[in-house]
Amino acid sequence: MDALTAVWDTGDAAAPLDPRLPPAAATALVAALRPTRLVRSDGEIVSMQGGEPVEEGDALVLATSGSTGAPRGVVLTHGAVAASAHATSARLGVDPAAHHWLACLPLSHVGGLSVVTRALLTGTPFTVLPGFDAAEVSAMARWGAPTHVSLVSTALRRIDPALFTCILLGGAAPPGGGLPANVVTTYGMTETGSGVVYDGVPLDGVEVAIGTGRPGEGAAGEVLVRAPMLMRAYRDGSDPFIAGPDGRGGWLPTGDGGRLGPDATLQVDGRLAEVITTGGEKVWPVPVEQLVASHPDVAEAAVWRRPDEEWGERVVAWVVPKDPSTPPSLGDVVELVRAVLPPWAVPKELVVVDRLPRTASGKVRRRDLV
Repeated sequence: MDALTAVWDTGDAAAPLDPRLPPAAATALVAALRPTRLVRSDGEIVSMQGGEPVEEGDALVLATSGSTGAPRGVVLTHGAVAASAHATSARLGVDPAAHHWLACLPLSHVGGLSVVTRALLTGTPFTVLPGFDAAEVSAMARWGAPTHVSLVSTALRRIDPALFTCILLGGAAPPGGGLPANVVTTYGMTETGSGVVYDGVPLDGVEVAIGTGRPGEGAAGEVLVRAPMLMRAYRDGSDPFIAGPDGRGGWLPTGDGGRLGPDATLQVDGRLAEVITTGGEKVWPVPVEQLVASHPDVAEAAVWRRPDEEWGERVVAWVVPKDPSTPPSLGDVVELVRAVLPPWAVPKELVVVDRLPRTASGKVRRRDLV
């Protein structure tokens, strides 16, 4: 990570770009981030016309996943990056003398880059792989070097979790059927500088509230976060923060719907924009997905909506079968969901596909389900 520290030493902020982007997408992203300089893969530094310098103290400019539209640049300060690194390490009990991080997710996304910054700022050894390869990740763990790793659900399914001391699982909702004890589910986003809630419990220094729907207090049922590791602003200069239910300001509206339990643990239902309204009833896709994915013949599942003349919208399940020759039937899926969820959550249609459209962080890109 010499390149990252070199950028910081000059007082600049780093904006890692995903090398897998096609030229048109890369050009659009650079235009949105407006860097002053671009470092090519061969090390050549190119000055950019129209670039805008960052503010003093800015450390990173990261693109949002773009799962719901054009990506935006999220500005994280050195203070925010440090707060995230130390709060995460403290919660996990990471010991630099005994533990070793493995970074195998894209470094252009907060889930991958935060592994590196966390290790750098706490003096914990780490190894960076160019990408996730199940065989290579498993082999490294068997050799005994990496003890901690950050993965998404798709990657978790391809390795033996017992190979690691701890696995941070983020990027998308965890798979149904329970998780091993060494897997810690995280909730966060680019704007929160990585995960800020672990297994439903906010990290030290992180406050979570639920929006009331009143002006300045977030949408009804919306998860709000206030913490020292939050973004400073978007690269376009816009400030996303609101007053919040306590009126003190500094709350980030996440766009996610959720609830706080009696013990103050957070339950995230999903994106507010992704609620399916069928016959006047609200259906969150994730609980339905988890049930469908638990079918023995299903490798992956996604749930979304299609227009319906009678119900307004109908619940539809997309599945990737484990064996293409023996996909599950709609009746199988209906039986699974009906046994647990209300009748309006039961899929009315089943679509069998070879793969699900996902972002680089593992989230299902629902708008591409057709």
